Amino acid sequence: MRRILAALAVLAIAACSAPTETADTTDAESAAVAQAIYDAFAVGDVPTFAGLLHADIVWNEAENYPYADNNPYIGPDAVLEGVIGRVVTEWDGFAAVPESMIAQGDRVAVMGRYTGTFNATGEAMNAQFVHVWTIQDGQAIAFQQYADTWQARRASGMD
Repeated sequence: MRRILAALAVLAIAACSAPTETADTTDAESAAVAQAIYDAFAVGDVPTFAGLLHADIVWNEAENYPYADNNPYIGPDAVLEGVIGRVVTEWDGFAAVPESMIAQGDRVAVMGRYTGTFNATGEAMNAQFVHVWTIQDGQAIAFQQYADTWQARRASGMD
């Protein structure tokens, strides 16, 4: 499954990078922005996290993921309220830990794992994810999550 998700991430980057890539965005710059987002989330630095999201970010949770109910989330406030705020209040010890990144121009695919325990059920999750970020002018303008939705739904009591 991990190889399939990684292959999908590479294909998504290859298929989408040419039309939206900006000449000013390098692989390293895009990867640094993505890493800064994970770093800010990990320490609960909301101002930095929100500041790394473009005012017009289009954020999509994976289909059937518990927080996909209001896709797409447009703008940092919608992301903070509809996704991050819910994650922080509903999960104990939730973490999104990147394990590797593939950057190509303004696109970054991040492979990693979600961990945490859902408060209402006491069920733990250790699920893989792939996030595809589009970076513009030092901020994330788009986010697409691909994740093990079964584990998230099971842990949260949805299935």
